[in-house]
Amino acid sequence: MSESTDATVAGTGKADKAGVTDRADAVDTADTVDAADTVDAAGPAGRIAAGYAFTGPALDLGALLWDGACLPDRQIRIPLSMLNRHGLVAGATGTGKTKTLQLIAEQLSAGGVPVFLADIKGDVSGITAPGQPGERTDQRARDVAQSWQPTGCPGEFYSLGGIGPGIPVRSTVTAFGPVLLSKVLQLNRTQEQSLGLIFHYADTKGLELIDLKDLRAVVAFLVSDEGKAELKGIGGLSTVTAGVILRALTAFEAQGATEFFGEPEFDTSELLRTTADGRGVVSVLELPAVQDKPQLFSTFLMWLLADLYTDLPEVGDLDRPKLVFFFDEAHLLFSGASKAFLESVTQTVRLIRSKGVGVFFVTQTPRDVPADVLAQLGNRVQHALRAFTPDDAKALKATVKTFPHTAYDLEELLTALGTGEAVVTVLSENGAPTPVAATRLRAPQSLMGPLPAADLDRAVKSSPLWSRYAEPVDRESAYERISAEQAAAEARAEAAAAEAEAGKQASKAAARGTGRGAPKEDPSLVEQVVGSGLFRSLARSIGTQLGREISRSVFGTARRRR
Repeated sequence: MSESTDATVAGTGKADKAGVTDRADAVDTADTVDAADTVDAAGPAGRIAAGYAFTGPALDLGALLWDGACLPDRQIRIPLSMLNRHGLVAGATGTGKTKTLQLIAEQLSAGGVPVFLADIKGDVSGITAPGQPGERTDQRARDVAQSWQPTGCPGEFYSLGGIGPGIPVRSTVTAFGPVLLSKVLQLNRTQEQSLGLIFHYADTKGLELIDLKDLRAVVAFLVSDEGKAELKGIGGLSTVTAGVILRALTAFEAQGATEFFGEPEFDTSELLRTTADGRGVVSVLELPAVQDKPQLFSTFLMWLLADLYTDLPEVGDLDRPKLVFFFDEAHLLFSGASKAFLESVTQTVRLIRSKGVGVFFVTQTPRDVPADVLAQLGNRVQHALRAFTPDDAKALKATVKTFPHTAYDLEELLTALGTGEAVVTVLSENGAPTPVAATRLRAPQSLMGPLPAADLDRAVKSSPLWSRYAEPVDRESAYERISAEQAAAEARAEAAAAEAEAGKQASKAAARGTGRGAPKEDPSLVEQVVGSGLFRSLARSIGTQLGREISRSVFGTARRRR
């Protein structure tokens, strides 16, 4: 059981200063059902509980369920040092997944670990406010020997591009990269490769892609008569593929995506902050306003994770993570994803552990997560599953096969669990899987519901980050530079045509005066410029002025902070 942030919780065993227990037997004896005399320590329940008797700091999940009884003296826990080994919270709708991630997040915050949560339904914002006592909460606390105290967490609220309440989170198109953008635009493999080629060209020519109009301008130039030659040596860009990309961008903009790309670009290091008293800040991304754009917000969440992966240094194994990232509605991330995208997700999840970041995927069944990604998830909290249809029964059997051997009949147990109950297995302090444990979970100590709108707005506007990110900035980038060069080229062409016409008229006048044709003159400098391909000259001049190759990560995100 986590010690509350104001140190008012008592009777739960010794706790360290970070707010997580460091004894496996930390149980409030006043609320304990006397099960120790009736459960053999050498029996199945005793052996399961022994697998969770960690010596170091740990988060408390709840009490063991065995043979139809809740055993409050048999506590189920997760070692704090293993939270960077990733995890899965799964279960059918209404089984308590959101409350589970809230329970874990508030204990992480108390333990000094920053947390990121995606609030898709708008019901997680209450994590920053103290919970409300009630009969059901009191009963749950008695069942699991929890000394429940209402406690809120320090938090920040964000929104995608300022749509909905929250501090706007924006990315530049350059930073977002071609792989993630291909996913959100639903491009096929060939189109994805072509988009990568467009980014490569923009990178090498120094054309900054800040927003979507910048990308549109570069695509339009590269398929114009003047720009086609620019990519000819490295494969070129077909007009058909460019048309698909431009149409996808138009549809994307119609969904309001224009708001999400631009500056000031969000610095993901903001997610790693702690308060003066050592608690981790809980960053809540408010997504109800974009619920109807699932691919957009799921891909943006992946950008946040990829950007962290790019910027954070290697740290190896720590006594506690630097950040734990909860990826809600995870199935949306993988739906319709290309092979390259899935490979990038797998590699990012595998490698980001060594940078001190843990990732929890929250979804309905483990089958929503690709096998290669699922294999990286060491901690499992599986809520109830339903078996109403043949597909449900198949999913149930597949889920059972993903757990270690256990004394439970998991196929029966997973359909009989109540709300707020789950099957748990985690990694022990030495990295080995713990025994499978049916668990009645503790009640979150923060508000289990949305924060009132007025309170949420006040929290957003009072944040020191509001002034930093609230107002969009539109500085000169690819669109403005290409437009300016096009206008200048048109002006030069008009001037050249006027000069040529003037020269022609002068020649005619001279011919009339002498009675014979004037000698043919060499082409003027302006005429030479007109015949040289103005737009190719434009591209070369841009490359000469600002050209640089941007180094990109496995996800195509820009490696260096802009």
